Amino acid sequence: MAWEIIALLALAAGLAFWYDTLRAREAALKVGKSLCQRAGVQLLDETVTVAAWGVGRNFNGRLAIRRRYRFEYSDTGDNRRQGCILLLGTEVLEARLEPDGGRPWPQTSP
Repeated sequence: MAWEIIALLALAAGLAFWYDTLRAREAALKVGKSLCQRAGVQLLDETVTVAAWGVGRNFNGRLAIRRRYRFEYSDTGDNRRQGCILLLGTEVLEARLEPDGGRPWPQTSP
C-alpha cells in the first residue's frame, strides 16, 4: 500500500512538472513572438526550445524552475540568428536577440 501512495505522488509530481513546462513554453513563445514583432524580424519555425534549466527563487522567495529558451529569427530572410529568453516559473527575467555581428550566445547555465 505504501508503494501505491508513493507511485501516485510521483505521478502527480510528474503531471505538475509537465503542466508547468507547457505553461512556461507558451509564455516563452509569446515573448519571442512579441520581441521579434517589435524588432521587425521574423520568428522562424514558430517555436522555442529549452536550452537549460535549473531551480531558483522568485521575487517572493519561493522555489521556481528557471528555464533558458532559445529561438531562431531572421532579419534578412536569408539567415538564421538566435534569440534568448530566461524565465523563472512563467515570469520573464530576460529576453533578447543575438548581439550584432552574429556572435553566438555564451554557453552558460541559467
